[in-house]
Amino acid sequence: MISKPKFKICRRLGPGVYDKCQTAKFSATTGKMALAGARRPKALTEYGAQLVEKQKIRFSYGISERQLSNYVKKASLVKGVGTVEKFYEELESRLDNVIYRMGLGASRRATRQMVSHGHFIVNGQRVTIPSYELKSGDVIKIREGSKSKKIFENMAEKIKDYNPPAWLSFDAGTMEGKILDKPKNTESFIDLNAVLEFYSR
Repeated sequence: MISKPKFKICRRLGPGVYDKCQTAKFSATTGKMALAGARRPKALTEYGAQLVEKQKIRFSYGISERQLSNYVKKASLVKGVGTVEKFYEELESRLDNVIYRMGLGASRRATRQMVSHGHFIVNGQRVTIPSYELKSGDVIKIREGSKSKKIFENMAEKIKDYNPPAWLSFDAGTMEGKILDKPKNTESFIDLNAVLEFYSR
């Protein structure tokens, strides 16, 4: 069930913000509201459109305003066409996001809690910081003492049909994942350029 705050956020920013909004039930509900005569939103100004894109990223990745601003600043140090790619890499390389992309959690919020509770080992070291930045070659394992936890029960069965992005891998047999390359942006839900422009004002 989608909580009312999340429902409102999805209505305002689009279903891509939360996984629970990407369902036929959510689409049917919003369709019924439209037929019921819900007011059509006003056309956004350029600033308004950029603000919406910024909020999409914040809610989708579950990060604070300060964290997002810092990612933009770091990406902006890369001049030219590489700025957008660097920005995306910063967002996707977070440990909680990588765990989510591996299919080990139903949402980024869930994987953020998993990381905070110390269930993962990165390159032999236990990491409890969701924003921990990963890089190519890093190896992520489920901690030995956590493998018997309920959240990891039947994990191999749960993710047998899941295909992670090409830039990372996860072996359900060994409960081990690896960063194979830099994240490649295949998202169409978020306009990263608009967010960079918002912060350049």
